[in-house]
Amino acid sequence: MSGIDELISSYSFLVTGYAILLLLGLSLLSLRIKHLSKLMKRLLFGSIVAVTLVPTFFLAGSTIYLNTISSSGGPVHWHADFEIWKCGQEVELLDPTGLSNKVGTSVLHEHNDKRIHLEGVVVKPADASLGKFFYVVGGKLDKDIAIIPSHGGNVILEAQACNEIIPYAQLQVFVFKTDDAGYYSQEKLTNPADYIISPFGTVPSGDCIIVELDSPKDRTERLCQSYKAAIQTGKLKGERL
Repeated sequence: MSGIDELISSYSFLVTGYAILLLLGLSLLSLRIKHLSKLMKRLLFGSIVAVTLVPTFFLAGSTIYLNTISSSGGPVHWHADFEIWKCGQEVELLDPTGLSNKVGTSVLHEHNDKRIHLEGVVVKPADASLGKFFYVVGGKLDKDIAIIPSHGGNVILEAQACNEIIPYAQLQVFVFKTDDAGYYSQEKLTNPADYIISPFGTVPSGDCIIVELDSPKDRTERLCQSYKAAIQTGKLKGERL
């Protein structure tokens, strides 16, 4: 599922890295050779200019190309909040490790804040889908199963018995959306992996997505903290039934 944007991004890192190494090598060479002829000086200067220009043109060209072919018409900054529940217990996505402050890719990721961050070019609509998000964070989302990378390993959400109160549970995904009048409504997704998050930078109006392993139902009583806060402050008037 790696896209052309991820391919170009990896090449950009390689081209930039090699350029830096070459510039360091040329700089050291010029320092070690004390008496340079005019021809050698010109060659070194030309090489430094060429090594500097190549990654610059590559980065500029690849950016223009991505913007041209993208379905979003250029870079976007969209967000959607989510919560994951298994048999009444909340499941936390794996935290970022090392120097990284995110899980996922530079374009599609999570910052240990229960929020999907889409920051970049959407080459094709599927790049803004729930299925793509779960894939890039190391998990999986399908109709009947979700695999969540968590602190203790992968947590699997699929049909099972939770307990005596919930003898049969299945994977269900609900999405809350807002309207122009300041109300929100919820929808149960039939194909959650294909769902494209709404194009909003703040939540709300961005989506609230509830991934839940529970007894079969048409509606969920759960709601993202951002929506609850918006209701308390009056930004949202309530649910439109």
